[in-house]
Amino acid sequence: MKLIEADIRTREVLTWTGLHLFHAQTSTCSQKVRIFLNLKGVAWESHPLNFAAKENLSDFYLGINPRGLVPAIVHNGDVHIESNDILSYLEDVFPEPELIPADRRVDVARLLKHEDDLHLALRTVSFRFLFAPEKPPKSAEDLERYAQAGSGTVGGERDDHILREIAYWQEVLDGGISDNAARQAADEFCVAFTEIDDLLRDRAHILGDRLTVLDIAWVVYVNRMELAGYPVARLHPDLSRWAEGLKQHPAFRDELALPKPLAEMVALRQQALAAQRRDFASVCLQDA
Repeated sequence: MKLIEADIRTREVLTWTGLHLFHAQTSTCSQKVRIFLNLKGVAWESHPLNFAAKENLSDFYLGINPRGLVPAIVHNGDVHIESNDILSYLEDVFPEPELIPADRRVDVARLLKHEDDLHLALRTVSFRFLFAPEKPPKSAEDLERYAQAGSGTVGGERDDHILREIAYWQEVLDGGISDNAARQAADEFCVAFTEIDDLLRDRAHILGDRLTVLDIAWVVYVNRMELAGYPVARLHPDLSRWAEGLKQHPAFRDELALPKPLAEMVALRQQALAAQRRDFASVCLQDA
C-alpha cells in the first residue's frame, strides 16, 4: 500500500534515496520482509524500532506510518506500508529471483490473505505464551496515543484500521488474554496448518518445486507457533519437515532464531508458565 504525499507528516523521508526498512527484530511481519530481501540480495538501510520504548508511537514514526505498525519501507521517497503489499511491490521492482510466480498470482494472493487473517491470532498466542509480559504491552497512555494518531490519513482519507488496534489492546488492557481467546487462536492455526500440511505431503514447497513468498510467510508463522509451544512436529509432520529444512537456509536461519538474551528470557518465562499450568500445552492441548 503506497501512501500519498499528503499522508506523510515526517517530510524528510520524501527526499530519501535508496531502500529504507523500518522494522522490529521479533516482529513476524518484519521477519517476512527481511527474509524476502535476503533472498533477493537487495541492499537496504536498516531503521530498527524498539517497541518496548514505544518508538513506533513516536511523532517521527507515526508521521511515516500513521498505523504505527512495522514494517514500512521508504523507497526513493515513496512510503509503502503493510507487509504483504510491501512484498508485492518489492517483487515488481526487484523481479529476480522470482518469488511471486506470475502464473500463480491467484494462489499466492489467497494463501497470503489466509496468513494475514491470522495475524491477530498470532499476536494473541505470542503475548500469552511466548513473551508473556508481566503487564499489558499497551498502556492506557499508549492507546490514547493511538487514538491521536487516528487523525492521520491513508490514501488521503481517515484511516479506521487503527480502531482495530485500539479495540484489541483495550481488551487486553481490561482483562488480559483469556484461556478461551488463546484456545480459539490455537484452533485457527490448527485448521490453517492442516491445510498447508496437506499441500506439503508430496511437495518440497507450498506451490510445488519452487521456493516462493508463501514459504517465507508461512514458515515465519510456524516458527513463532513452535516457539510458543505448539507441537507442529506431532500434529503436522509434513509441515514440520518443510519448516525444518527452511530454517537451515542461510536467508532464513538468523531471522528465525531468537537472539540469545531474548531466548533465555523466554525460556524462563515459559518455565514459570508451565509450573503454573498456564503454558500452551496446559491451556490449549487438553484434547490434542
